[in-house]
Amino acid sequence: MTTAQLIDNLIPAIQKNATVAEALVLVENNNLSHLTVLDGEKFDGFISEAELLEVRDSDKLLSDLSYSSIPQSINANVHFLKAAQFCNLYHANIVPVINDEGEFLGSVPAMNLLKELGNLCGADGVGALIILEAEQSKFSVSEINSIVESDGATIQHLNVNALLPSTLVRITLQLNKREVSTIIASFERYEYSVVYYIGEEIFENDISVNYQNLMNYLDM
Repeated sequence: MTTAQLIDNLIPAIQKNATVAEALVLVENNNLSHLTVLDGEKFDGFISEAELLEVRDSDKLLSDLSYSSIPQSINANVHFLKAAQFCNLYHANIVPVINDEGEFLGSVPAMNLLKELGNLCGADGVGALIILEAEQSKFSVSEINSIVESDGATIQHLNVNALLPSTLVRITLQLNKREVSTIIASFERYEYSVVYYIGEEIFENDISVNYQNLMNYLDM
């Protein structure tokens, strides 16, 4: 999915001949961390609420300020993960989007990005979630897939990230099956470190523990 597909046209921008006071009103009324500044139809800059609040003269024009983030924006045709990276880099809750000519097309709210990241990672899946750690030199997608499929399950999503500065990688799996005790045992047998998992058997174990705690309480 491209960044352009996540634009919310209700997010305002402001012309550079507006005042700091006008910009602050837009920021406050729309709960924005930053505001996109335009020169006509062209993207001119990206200014934070903190920068606006530092200006002593609220009647000062935005064109008289130097935006610390100029000329940061995201092209409409890039993958939305670049926009998510932008949010992290600038601690922003919106991302300004431009076309190849530098014209402002609109902004993407961070919530839209979060939703798509959830879809990408399978956060809305109904199966089990397993997080593993392993040495990067021993990490094998084919081996992990074989372990999962040997129990009749399928990997719906797989994400890998390096745990720098160590030589470990963290593998996050979303499966189409909730009961994964056999799969967990297999991963441990193959010397994968199971950092976290959640599935049907955890729920059942919780019921068993809570029932036993209740029985112990009643016996007092």
